[in-house]
Amino acid sequence: MGKTGRDWTQIYAIYGVDDWQTPLFLLLNAVGFSLLSVAFLLYFEPICFFLQHFLPGPASARFAAGFSGSVTALSAVCLFFAATNFFYSAVSLHWEMSQRIVSLVPDWSSVKHALDLGCGRGILLNAVALQLKKSGSSGRVVGLSPARPQARTGSPSPNLTLRTAGLEGVQEYVTCRPGDPRTLPFSDRYFDVVVSAAFVHTVGKEYGAKSAAAAAERMRVLGEVVRVLKAGGVGVVWDLVHVEEYVQRLNELKMEEIRVSERVTAFMVSSHIISFRKPCQHFVGSAEVRLDWR
Repeated sequence: MGKTGRDWTQIYAIYGVDDWQTPLFLLLNAVGFSLLSVAFLLYFEPICFFLQHFLPGPASARFAAGFSGSVTALSAVCLFFAATNFFYSAVSLHWEMSQRIVSLVPDWSSVKHALDLGCGRGILLNAVALQLKKSGSSGRVVGLSPARPQARTGSPSPNLTLRTAGLEGVQEYVTCRPGDPRTLPFSDRYFDVVVSAAFVHTVGKEYGAKSAAAAAERMRVLGEVVRVLKAGGVGVVWDLVHVEEYVQRLNELKMEEIRVSERVTAFMVSSHIISFRKPCQHFVGSAEVRLDWR
């Protein structure tokens, strides 16, 4: 967290935790398994005596009790780790990755229009706004919240997102609006920069995360991102699990400078940052060659 110049407690105080039910559920289960493993330790002999009624011999009963106690203790450790990772990923890591995302855009001073796809509580949205403010740009960033709840979490209200922008002192740079990421409510070649953090993988999960229909929905989103980017515009996406298919789709769309970061564990799975640039328009004589980005 030292790289961002922010204290993690301050970040949590501003943004809270979006999907707090998941780490809470994991934590409660971790506590339950911990208590169960302590019970196996304190009452090992009575448990062995009880199990002798169902197993052939005391040796089998002691093995079963010892094995069960070990499994519950290991489960408690794993659940504590998972709860911690989810809690860390939801805000602290999200903030850190947002700083990395904005650093991949070479010149914020020339950015007039930026889009944060799936802005949530505004961590990446406000990071973009802070960059616009620091660079002296007169640009603005639009945060798009999905018009319908996504699979992993619902969408925070625009008022909540704008409140965090106010706390960061960048409310004049920020606009929020609902919309469907599959059919973005913006004209072609409108944005200089499009960014997204831990969102695209949630699109289409209602069809099943590993289904062909879900993959098709994610590819529609990437197509929309490319459509609304200006020629020469930059796209940066931090997302989970499906990096290879994103890269394949961006290559099919003939994007340039496609780069993939090293792996970062987020929400207990693999994640990467993917950056790319939309090619400049080409001209043949007086006629412009237009490409169908869909």
